[in-house]
Amino acid sequence: MSVTVVLGSQWGDEGKGKLVDILSAEFDVCARCAGGNNAGHTIVVPIGPEKKKTTFAFHLLPSGLINPECTGIIGSGVVVHVPSFFVELDELQKQGLDCTGRLFISDRAHLVFDFHQIVDGLKEVELGGKSIGTTKKGIGPAYSAKASRSGLRVHHLFDHNTFAEKFRKIVEGRFKRYGHFEYDTEGEIVRYKALAERLRPYVVDSVVYLHKALAENKRVLVEGANALMLDLDFGTYPFVTSSSTTIGGVCTGLGIPPKKIGKTIGVMKAYTTRVGGGPFPTEQLNDVGTHFQEVGREFGTTTGRRRRCGWLDLVVMKHSMLINGYDSINLTKLDILDDLAEVKVATKYLVDGKEILGFPADLDVLGKVEVSYVTLPGWRTSIEKATTFDELPENCKKYIYFIESFLGVPVEWIGVGPARESMVKKEIKN
Repeated sequence: MSVTVVLGSQWGDEGKGKLVDILSAEFDVCARCAGGNNAGHTIVVPIGPEKKKTTFAFHLLPSGLINPECTGIIGSGVVVHVPSFFVELDELQKQGLDCTGRLFISDRAHLVFDFHQIVDGLKEVELGGKSIGTTKKGIGPAYSAKASRSGLRVHHLFDHNTFAEKFRKIVEGRFKRYGHFEYDTEGEIVRYKALAERLRPYVVDSVVYLHKALAENKRVLVEGANALMLDLDFGTYPFVTSSSTTIGGVCTGLGIPPKKIGKTIGVMKAYTTRVGGGPFPTEQLNDVGTHFQEVGREFGTTTGRRRRCGWLDLVVMKHSMLINGYDSINLTKLDILDDLAEVKVATKYLVDGKEILGFPADLDVLGKVEVSYVTLPGWRTSIEKATTFDELPENCKKYIYFIESFLGVPVEWIGVGPARESMVKKEIKN
């Protein structure tokens, strides 16, 4: 049994959680491979005997937990803030989602501490006007510690004396680097002794767990965090996250070999958004951008920040497609375009009148590109009640066909509204 992967294809916030929620009904395991509680997936589903629509906000935990038969795995490539793990878990349980016995965390996952979050803010202050715009969740400093081989992992929590000794040395090193900020080192050591005992039942060797599941022909779904354009190597560096958000990050973050991956789905919003700093060629600082923000409810699940918005950028998507090799696309929030008389799509970047191939690595080049658009007619009618592809307006179909033709990959799923059932499945011809 092969693995199915769901990845963000733009700058994040594409709506991956909704597709994962839908697909997880057919899977036994849902795994996170990278990132931390800087991710944010919002899912609206009916819960309980009365089927009351409930909004669940996932940050660190896999969205597949919505399916009561699905087990969630937080893999080795994820960085974990243990207090946030339990805050999120407790909130889900309070909302009626029982995760007992079906949520596990890798013993190799690196830990995020409160001092990482403090340092995250201090680093942004240092950068001043060139700040990256992080979520200040400590993700970057935790991954930096991992790369410099000075991090602590989940398994370290269970040898308390060794943990305490290592923890003191790490905090002292941060004091030397950033000055003596307010932080109760000894209080944290005591706190983590209790947290370790509460965490113990959730901890597994995730490599053994996942490969055993695959050997037993269990169906495994991987939920990507963030997105391709925030990847440490292939995104708009340095305005990126600190992990591998690509298909490669699935292998390194879970210990799954490439040959186990059977299908990769790229989730793509029908327009483009991003948060934080960095160039954004199709950004619309006008009524169109405001329309996307307001109608599309473009406010961050994790931070509440207003997202920057612009037209769909197929240059970005081509770059994304080359790296991740999507087998199909989930086009989300198409309904947000319902009221527009015309819709623009970016198809080329020009510098000094000449088209540039690929997506430029140099942000100075990216900052001065001229964007070439194709303008398509809008459909000026609501698509929210559509349940089949044939029910979509003709101009709406033309927009989808244009995307498929440009990228050379089929659109399989189409988001036509915020609810779980507002997803049209389009048949793919082999």
